[in-house]
Amino acid sequence: MPSTPHIEKHFLASELVRDVVIGMADGLTVPFALAAGLSGAVASTRIITTAGLAEVAAGALAMGLGGYLAARTDLEHYRSEFRREKTEIRELPETERSEVRKILLEFGLDAEQTETVTATLTRDPSRWTKFMMRFELGLEEPDPGRALASAVTIGTAYVVGGLIPLLPYFWSKSVSQALLISIATTLSALFVFGGVKGRLTGVAPLRSALQTAIVGSIAAGAAFALARLVGA
Repeated sequence: MPSTPHIEKHFLASELVRDVVIGMADGLTVPFALAAGLSGAVASTRIITTAGLAEVAAGALAMGLGGYLAARTDLEHYRSEFRREKTEIRELPETERSEVRKILLEFGLDAEQTETVTATLTRDPSRWTKFMMRFELGLEEPDPGRALASAVTIGTAYVVGGLIPLLPYFWSKSVSQALLISIATTLSALFVFGGVKGRLTGVAPLRSALQTAIVGSIAAGAAFALARLVGA
């Protein structure tokens, strides 16, 4: 009887999901807090939507720029440490070999295996450097194109999230009615978003949905209270 092939399922888009979570979470909470705060100060849905759209645009640009700078910083840090490690291997080879041996021993290799692997690994300076970056410093080489992708992903997610709490103000003539619908749609969006995030990352969808909804509600509530306090 043929054995059933083993198919490994691993999630490999953690950086993408992280960017979407960052953008969407802020997009859902900040514009909601602004719209809710203005709801107690003005009676025009048009004013609220105008202010909300301006905030979404500014927030998306700011968040996208932040994501870009963070990714660029990661890349520059990796390259700086790579150059430093490369120099150490060239100038202090025996010290670096001792570090390789220590790492291999910690992985459970015996002394003879450690010497064999160390000798093989350290013949190639490039491979040696990458090994030290990964197993001594715990650094993976970032994708050079990630900075722009991160900026676009975070900014787009912010816009999508930010429009959700604002949509009721486009449709409703009554500010109070729009606010109630905005609260309901924002909480629903947080719940659905959390469930999808959980399914993608391997976490129990219901648990992730509840966690996201609760944390988002607390953040939105705090921002709403602050907006009301400032506007009082």
